[in-house]
Formats: sequence, C-alpha cells, structure tokens
Amino acid sequence: MSTYSKIAKDGLWEQNVVFSQLLGMCPTLAVTTSGTNGLGMGLATTAVLTVANMLVSSVRMYVTPQVRIPVYIVLIATLVTVVDLTLNAYLHDLYKVLGMYIALIVANCSVLGRAEAFAAREPVLPSGVDGLFMGLGFTVALTLIGLIRELLGAGTLFSQASLLLGPSFKFLEMTVVHDYGGFLMMILPPGGFLVLGCLLAAKRVYQVKTGQEVTESAGHALA
Repeated sequence: MSTYSKIAKDGLWEQNVVFSQLLGMCPTLAVTTSGTNGLGMGLATTAVLTVANMLVSSVRMYVTPQVRIPVYIVLIATLVTVVDLTLNAYLHDLYKVLGMYIALIVANCSVLGRAEAFAAREPVLPSGVDGLFMGLGFTVALTLIGLIRELLGAGTLFSQASLLLGPSFKFLEMTVVHDYGGFLMMILPPGGFLVLGCLLAAKRVYQVKTGQEVTESAGHALA
C-alpha cells in the first residue's frame, strides 16, 4: 500500500492531473479566465474525486470486472449531479459562470482514471486521500493558470471572489495594477494555451535542473 506522503506528493506534483498527466484540458483551458473560476472548478472536481474514489473502493469487491466501468461512471455521474445541484442552490453565480463544465466533470478522464488506477485496488481511506490530493493538485493548477491569465489580462487577482464563492472569500480580491487597460489575448483561448505551455516548460526545466544537481552532488560526494 502506498504511504500517505507519497500519495500527497503524487497528487500535487509527480502525477499532477494537469502538469504531468495533461488530463482535464477542457476545463483547464476554458474556465481559467480568472483565479476565482479556476478555484471554484477545482474545488468542485476535488469533491467529486474524493467521494468517487471512496465509493469505488467500497464496492470494488462486489463489482465484476465486466461491468466495473459502467458502475464507476454511474457513481461519478450521481456525484456530479449532486455537486451541480448544490452549486445551483448555494453558489448560483459561480454555477452560472462554470455552466456546462460542471456537468462535464463526468467526462473528466482524471476522475474515472483514478477510480480505475487506484481506488479499484486500494482500501477506502487511502483511496479517499488519493482523490483529495489529486483534486487539490488539479485545483492548484487551475487556480495558478487562472491567476496568471487574470493578472496579465485585467491586472487583478481573484476578481469577484466574494460574489462567486461567497462573502468570506472577499479577502482574496486584489487589484494589482490600477488603471490597467488589460491584455485581451490572455483571457481568450490563446492565452490559456500560452500560460499552460509556459508552466509545463517551467516544470520540465525545474525537474531537469534538479536532477542534474542531484547527480552532480552525488558525483562530488563519491569523488
């Protein structure tokens, strides 16, 4: 069984849904026009991932291999419906902004992928932790992309957080550059591709440099 620290590291970094596996590209590029949108979408997906993993782990011994995928999809679709109705009832403004992308969580490969790759083989608690950290990694990725696009496109951070997420999130709202005309392309689809590409490249460079430093240090130690 995987240790919880490794599960956390995999979800946040090593197997990050966006930056390592390149899954969930539809919401990643579509809803990240602001940090608020990215945070809201990420948290909704995290809720589905966590509970879906736990449910799949709970029924894994009772589902035959032939029907496991349809059963997993039904469980995930049920959870997405609950999240969709909850957002519509309590965070209606966020619900209107995210629109159909909430329902499309059902088709997010990361959710079914973790159910098949991890939850179907592990006990309930590790599966829940795996879903939680995979979701948090996804949330961090979407929020980071959204913040960069929002900053370059409008000069703000977490714009309308109090309206979309609730009054308690008002402290996140910030105007970084006053009287900023904005860089329109950053909040259009090309901006999403540019920011994602730059972040992927930065992650790769960091990993390569870190690996070279470790190798050099080991070589010096041996010398």
